[in-house]
Amino acid sequence: MADIVIIGAGPAGMSAAIYARRAGMSTVVYEASMYGGQIVNTPEVENYPAIQKISGFDFATNLYDQMTNLGAELRMEPVVAIEGDAANGFKVRSEYSSEDAKAVIIATGAKNRQMGIDGEERLTGHGISYCATCDGAFFKGQDVAVFGGGNTAVEDALYLANMCNKVFLIHRRNEFRAENALVEQARANDKIEIITPKIVTGLKGEDKLTAISLTDMADGREQMIDVAALFVAIGQVPAAAPFAALVAQENGYIVAGEDCRTSAEGIFVAGDGRTKNVRQLTTAAADGAVAALAACDFVRANR
Repeated sequence: MADIVIIGAGPAGMSAAIYARRAGMSTVVYEASMYGGQIVNTPEVENYPAIQKISGFDFATNLYDQMTNLGAELRMEPVVAIEGDAANGFKVRSEYSSEDAKAVIIATGAKNRQMGIDGEERLTGHGISYCATCDGAFFKGQDVAVFGGGNTAVEDALYLANMCNKVFLIHRRNEFRAENALVEQARANDKIEIITPKIVTGLKGEDKLTAISLTDMADGREQMIDVAALFVAIGQVPAAAPFAALVAQENGYIVAGEDCRTSAEGIFVAGDGRTKNVRQLTTAAADGAVAALAACDFVRANR
């Protein structure tokens, strides 16, 4: 039996593992795909205190090394359920194994939101992508588009402008949600053309994407743009569905305050999957620390 089982090895989950191990708790971390979560797709992190600039991959790898060097066990297995309760202990089940735990921290974060238009699934991997740093190099010297208005979308456009011939940055509103400094960089880049207020409503191409159809949000007029790729960055959806019957949720996010305590005693939540206003790398790490220390207190109080 582990003292604490953590579900998710993103910045929140790995930060929680670091704090739990430093507190002397036996710790098992489950991860469904790749450690690091969404941050591994960010080419440059420039807003984390005391680190002026670092790639998202390097940041995640540093966290991973710190966590495992402290003795946390990482299992690359998707968790499908949490059973039990605080009085009798928990059992965390994955597709391949299970682990008993005295406390559980859910840090499953969120996944990329899809557009939900015809041809999206068929063309994913054939011109449709949700990761500019993963797939941008495939379209070197070609015209591409980015759909979205947050930091990720603008960062993707700036990254792609370094290798692509032209980048169309498409947003449904005239004003961006992204940080002003990023938007100004995009406006000043000759390779980036900003198109607002429009949305992507159609995809053209059989075996690969050849063009996208845009609809103007103001007058409904349509426009077709020839592109080799479309990078979708329209937000995220929480990945907490397997725990809906166990902890209170709101719009798919696990309900918890700044203390990271869920509606179920002994179960805590950290990171982007929690109900909160700010979802940044710093707040994910902070959640991990808070959730871990709260879980440690819970374990000690119930020994």
